[in-house]
Amino acid sequence: MSKISFLSTLVALSLLLNACSKDEEQTKTSSSVQEANSMLSTNEFILTSLDKKQYVIQKESAGFTLDGAKDKVIIFDIFATWCPPCQAEASHLTSLQKKYKDNLVVLGITIEQNLPDSKLQLFKKEFNAKYSLVNSNENGRLIDAVTAKLNIGRNFGIPLMVMYKDGKLINFYQGAVEEEFLESDIKQALGK
Repeated sequence: MSKISFLSTLVALSLLLNACSKDEEQTKTSSSVQEANSMLSTNEFILTSLDKKQYVIQKESAGFTLDGAKDKVIIFDIFATWCPPCQAEASHLTSLQKKYKDNLVVLGITIEQNLPDSKLQLFKKEFNAKYSLVNSNENGRLIDAVTAKLNIGRNFGIPLMVMYKDGKLINFYQGAVEEEFLESDIKQALGK
């Protein structure tokens, strides 16, 4: 293998195995969006997916629940469309969503403010993201609540995947993670 090929492979692997910095391209949530969201219950979040389905999320003492998802594992995939590890993990999440379709809900929650739905649709198509992608004004407020509960603050690496079942935190992962690790935690949470 030539030195150039070896270096190219090494750079590609390091991109896949690391997390993107949340600050690389994200702009902060505007105060007007925060003010509008403060009118909602501080413990309730309503997210809207690309297919206009609404997801109602409740903050509980130990974590978060999703209406209609009792006894199911919920994964919040906090990501950005420009992030290479986020792009690489989309196919893993699609595989898991398909495999555990009756017991798993994956919500892709973009950190990008004012992202056009067309750009998120392009991400969905290009990276085979066949799970719910949400692009709501509520994304930032939920992300802040999740990261506060995890005690990791605002400067976290993405992708950030957080797994819950019935309001209890199962695990969370910063940066790229192998599908097998996620599946192991899903099986354990489901008692399989």
